[in-house]
Amino acid sequence: MKMAKCVVWDLDDTLWHGTLSAGDDLVLRDGVVNVIKTLDARGILQSVASKNNHDDALRKLEEVGLAEYFLYPQINWNSKSSSVAAIREKLNIGIDTIMFVDDQPFERDEVAFVHPDVETIDSADLGGMLSMPRLSPTVVTEDAARRRQMYLEDQARNEAELAHQGASDEFLGGLDMIFTISRAKGGDLLRLAELTERTNQLNSTGIQYSHQQLEELMHSPDHDLWVCELTDRYGSYGKIGVALVEKQDDRWTVNLLLMSCRTVSKGVGTVLLSFLLNRAAENGKRFFARFRRTDRNRQMLVTYQLANFRVVWREGNDYLYENDLAVRPEYPGYIKVKIDA
Repeated sequence: MKMAKCVVWDLDDTLWHGTLSAGDDLVLRDGVVNVIKTLDARGILQSVASKNNHDDALRKLEEVGLAEYFLYPQINWNSKSSSVAAIREKLNIGIDTIMFVDDQPFERDEVAFVHPDVETIDSADLGGMLSMPRLSPTVVTEDAARRRQMYLEDQARNEAELAHQGASDEFLGGLDMIFTISRAKGGDLLRLAELTERTNQLNSTGIQYSHQQLEELMHSPDHDLWVCELTDRYGSYGKIGVALVEKQDDRWTVNLLLMSCRTVSKGVGTVLLSFLLNRAAENGKRFFARFRRTDRNRQMLVTYQLANFRVVWREGNDYLYENDLAVRPEYPGYIKVKIDA
């Protein structure tokens, strides 16, 4: 199963003993604070799906010092399955990367019925959560440890955008975005391996690469391994994209291109591809790209099609595209692109 990206918690008799609306004397469940803080340190996001009065529940979470750990908490009287769906949409992650913790068999069954790809956990099994393979990443990169903070920064951006009156390009221009493209270095490889594992939508093949494989490719004279990072006035998005280019005599072939879906709304999804297209044209190379169709990466397929790629070979779900480089794409005017080649 896929590594979990988010754990969604119930509150009453799950996070704490007792029922908030009944006026019970609420006591945090033994070990729950350690579980929440450890998951956060591992880069696993967390949220809340609780049937409660919103303001009262948030006040209690603030009181016990846990409110800051939960992104987009859904505290209302709706079904738990609808709350999980709302969290998935706001975080923009796959439903199959969510785990749901609740003490009530009915609530777990309701979520599992509507979302069969969501793994449910009985709160009585809290003590074993930190040893679950899906919640135990082999390594935790610097970007992963900052994941919640990056989502909070993104939430601030989104709120500012909603408050902005005017054209979208005006708002994006005011973000002072800097998109840096550089050759991968040794310190990048753990994060790049993580990106190949976690990125599904804007991923050209869905193939995962280990740290060792990436290290070999980084040192290979027949390959270029590129990494990109995005920053703006709210902070850093971290390392958000990877490109692996195989170099032959007269042609370059992109064997992997991926971009974090968190950045799509900022209009930077095609910057790395534009860089590769321009670089190939400047070096007089034919330019190809491999694509493997998965159940999640239609957005990348559309990206290639809109960028003037055409199919030159296909077998099953595997495609080889070529771009004739007749069109030299420009970078968006609201982004400063820095190249460290």
